[in-house]
This record gives sequence, C-alpha cells and structure tokens, in this order.
Amino acid sequence: MGLKNMSLILGFLGFVFLQGLLVCTAYNVHHYNFIVNNTFFQRLCSNKTMLTVNGGFPGPTIHVRKGDRAYVNVHNEASYGVTIHCDWTRATVHGAIVILPEANTTYPFPEPAAEQVLILGEWYKGDVKEIIDNATATGADPTVSDAYTINGQPGFPNNCSNDTSYKLTVEYGKTYLLRLVNAVMNEEMFFGIAKHNFTVVAHDGAYIKPVTTSYIMITPGQTMDILLTANQSPSHYYIAATPFLDSNAPFDSTNTSAILEYTGNYTLPSSIPYPTLPNVTDRDAADNFTTRIRSLASVEHPINVPKNITTQIFIAVSVNEILCANASCGGPNGNRLAASLNNVSFVTPSIDILQAYYRSLTGVFGSDFPSQPPYIFNFTGDVGNNTLYPSQGTKARLINYGEAVEIVFQGTNVETAENHPMHLHGFSFYLVGTGYGNFNATSSPSTYNLNDPPEVNTIGVPKNGWATIRFFANNPGVWFMHCHLERHASWGMDTVLIVKNGTTAESSILPPPANLPTCS
Repeated sequence: MGLKNMSLILGFLGFVFLQGLLVCTAYNVHHYNFIVNNTFFQRLCSNKTMLTVNGGFPGPTIHVRKGDRAYVNVHNEASYGVTIHCDWTRATVHGAIVILPEANTTYPFPEPAAEQVLILGEWYKGDVKEIIDNATATGADPTVSDAYTINGQPGFPNNCSNDTSYKLTVEYGKTYLLRLVNAVMNEEMFFGIAKHNFTVVAHDGAYIKPVTTSYIMITPGQTMDILLTANQSPSHYYIAATPFLDSNAPFDSTNTSAILEYTGNYTLPSSIPYPTLPNVTDRDAADNFTTRIRSLASVEHPINVPKNITTQIFIAVSVNEILCANASCGGPNGNRLAASLNNVSFVTPSIDILQAYYRSLTGVFGSDFPSQPPYIFNFTGDVGNNTLYPSQGTKARLINYGEAVEIVFQGTNVETAENHPMHLHGFSFYLVGTGYGNFNATSSPSTYNLNDPPEVNTIGVPKNGWATIRFFANNPGVWFMHCHLERHASWGMDTVLIVKNGTTAESSILPPPANLPTCS
C-alpha cells in the first residue's frame, strides 16, 4: 500500500472510522458514517466472523485539521450494544484520529514526503465477546490472543500469514511520517524496523524533543509519530513488534511483522532482514526509551505544568482476588481475579455515571473515592494477604473546576506486580516523575521534571514503582480513569473523576442531545 498525505495523530479512539465530507464554513466540518456489523475474515489458517466498522480491520481513519469539527453517525447492526470506547469490542472495532496542524501553520520539523497510520492489534481465533464473558463468569484470566497484527495482518512468522503481510512502500532518500497506534488489548509492545533508525517527534498528540532510536516501547492506548528516512539499500526489510512483559501473568508470546518495501528494481535477498528488538522481559530497554521522552516546550508549542498543587490524590494500584464460596471460581486459590485502585474494585453501574451526575440521580455512584489508600503498607515489599481482598463499589472523586491536580500512582506487589498503563479520559496531563520502590513524599518530588515533562494521556506505572502526573481540571465532565490493560480494567482497576462546572457556560458540561440513545 502506498503512503498518504501527512497529518498528526492526536490519539487512539477505541472504535470506528470512514471517509469524511468536507463542508466549507468558518471552520471545516467533516461527516462520517460508520456501520458496525459482523464481517467474515480469514487469518492463521482459520475463518471467523467478527465485529468491525465498515467491514475493515482496523477500521477507517478520521482525518481533520486542528479546530475542525467532526460529526460521526454510528449505525449499530450488531446483536448487542457497543460503546465508542473502553470495552473488549475495541479488539476489532478501532481506528485512528489524525489531526493536521491549523491552517497556515506547519510541523516543528521538516515536512515529510507522505504519511501512513500503523496500528498494532491482536488477533483472537475465538469470539472476543465470548472470551471475556466466560472469564467474567468463571473469575479466571481471559484466554490470550493467538497473534498480534500490524494493520490487521499477523505477518511472518505466523501460520498462513507470509503472503498477506502488510507492505509499506517507500522511495529511497525520502522521509515519511508514520502514525503508530497501540490498539493491543493486554500487552505493551516493542517496535522496530530492520537496519533503520527513526526519530520519534510526537507522543499522544503532543510534540516532543526528537528521540532518535532503533526501537520504541509503546503501551496500549498510546500513539507515537515517527519520522523514517528510507536511507538503506533498496530492498525489503521487516517491520516488527514483540511484547514487553515484566510479570508472570499469561501473555501472547508471538511476534508480528510487516514489510518495508523500497520502490525500484533490485534482487530480493534470500532472507529478509529482521529487526533486533529487546527481549520480552527487558525492563531496562523499556526504561531507556521511555525516560528519553520530553515535551518540545518551545515558544511555538509551550507547555503549562501546574506548580502550585491544590488537589493531591495518592492511588495504590493492585491486582487482587475476590473470595468465592467453596473455592468455586477459576482464579488463584479458587477465587475470582480482581483489581483495584486504593483497594476499591470498580463495579460498572447499570445507569451511566455521566447521566446520573448530570440528572442528579441517586443510588448510582458514591462520591467518596478515597484520596489515599485505606491504610499505608510496604506497597512494593512483602505485602502479605492483608491487602489481597478489596472492597467493591462504584465510587467517583469530585474535583472543583480549575484545580491544579497531582495524582501519584503507586504500583504494588499485591497478587501480581507489573507495569500498569494508566489512562485518563478528557485530559492530557504531564508525567512529571517516575521511580521504583515506594513513593517518598519528602524525597521523590525532588526528582520531578517540571521544565519539559511529556504531555500525554496514557503513562506506564513501573512494576513495583510509582508515577506522578499533573494537570489543570479545566474540562468539566465525568471522566473514566483506568488501566489500559483490558483484563485489569475488566477486573476493576478503574475509577471516575468528575470535574464540576465552572462559573460560565463555557466552563460547564454540555447538555445531552435530544436523541441520546439509551444503553443496552
């Protein structure tokens, strides 16, 4: 497939996308029609039907310019309700949002020749809804995927996949802008291109100081913009992605690949070069990449890091168990696998919290999500069993409009310690610090980067470590916060932040549309 005209990825939308109609107004207006239905596919020597948007895997891409408006009409022809974001349907119902710079502006780097979206995904031979429904019913870990994909294809070395590998065509000497999205469900990924270095220039829709590297580590939900110069001898080169996992949890240990294909006449090598990527458990390699990411923080692209914090929240992040009578469940010790934030395992309500809050409905959620764990313990040491069993509830944290918020995520050694990619809807925030071990309120803040921290929407909380984010609560609404490992989110590693209205109409929640569909 050839490359398209360039633009900038803002973020990942765990749902759907297609061609837009441009309307000439004071700002450009784009209209998209998405049909969600079951589509037949062949992968890994087997057949299946699965939920898609407009018959594609991955779905189409939304292309807009900064300041434009997009209207998306979704027609759900599936046999059950789906959401635009955050449930297991995103395994097959997903795509990218790509945002061009404002009119009469450009990128803070030389204009590339062309661009292409690359989406890392997962392929399940089984029905994804049945997989999570069965896991939910039994309390066991959900079945892992059978392969990873690049733009929908598993590629070499997966069975029945060599001839259908995704191909990215480039011309020698030209530079291309690659828009990389990690839509994988439960694994962080290493990514690289054989014999090619590349330069990461944006992360989660914000420009960063250029990072030149031979590989990246990207978590589920993250996006990265990469400049690739086709500067090697014209030939074929493998593009590959492999998992990064720093725990003993079950995972898909396969690799996925695509082919970087130079134009021109040449003799193909007997063996296509394959990139050398870090080992699946190489935490140092992951850290060596992620710690290099800094905001561009230029005059044209300034940042605004909160300095005087008015709201502080400390959140212990844990995998847990819920007791089952007579050890009748499929998780460890005959219990049900669970997860929690501050020892509260989130329970999804039957009425959505946004409507309950907007309409002042009672009995749907509590506003008492704790600002710190119920008690302090050695989070990353010998935790014993006293922290294993969380409470269950639907709890939210209310925040006044305009507050300068700091959240410290503390990973724990409860049940299974691992890296947790935490994601907050409605905001980009600054990752001002990370470290291993227990957060120390006296010494840890001295390590913060308040000059050029990356502005992102998903961050990795290190295994048995901590991460601190800061943001201004200037977007009123009801915002889901969760681990982007989908099994953890399903187990309850979630909560809701509610930013209350400000004093003006512009700083208040928009009313629901008259034709708002009901949940099913």
